[in-house]
Amino acid sequence: MNEGNNGSNTAARGGRDITAASSTRRSGAALAVYRWGLLVFLAAGVVQIFLAGLGTFRLLHGAGDSAFDPHRVLGFAMAGMALIVLILALTARPGARAVAGAALLVLLTSFVQSLLAGLADNHVIFGALHAVDGLLILAIPAYLYVRSPRQAASAP
Repeated sequence: MNEGNNGSNTAARGGRDITAASSTRRSGAALAVYRWGLLVFLAAGVVQIFLAGLGTFRLLHGAGDSAFDPHRVLGFAMAGMALIVLILALTARPGARAVAGAALLVLLTSFVQSLLAGLADNHVIFGALHAVDGLLILAIPAYLYVRSPRQAASAP
C-alpha cells in the first residue's frame, strides 16, 4: 500500500494530516483576532476612564448632565464590543474560563454598569460601585489577554 496516496488528507512527507495543519492555522488566526479584540477593548477602557474624568470636571464647571454624554456613548459601545469579544472567544476556543470571562464581561458592560449608574441618581454608593465595576470590567480582559495562549496548539 502506498502511504502517500491512500485517498486521505495525509501529506506524502512526514505523515502530517493536512486538514489538521490547516485547522491549526485557522485556530491560530482566530486566537490572534481574539487577543487583538481584548487589546482594543482595553484601549477603549482607558479612553472611557479619561472621558469619565473629563465629564466630572466639565460638570464642576457648569456643563450640566451632557458632560457625561461621551462617557455614556462609549460605555454602550463597549457593551457591543464585549459581545464581539464573547463571539471571538467562542470562535478562538481559548478555554472554558475565557468564554466564561467574556460572558461575564457582556453581563457587566451591558447590564450592571447601566443599573448602577441609574441607581446612583438616588444613592451615591451605587455611583461608587459603578466605578469599581468599571475597574472589574478592565481587569477581566486584561486577565484574559495574559492567560490566553499566544498561538494555537499544534496537532500531534
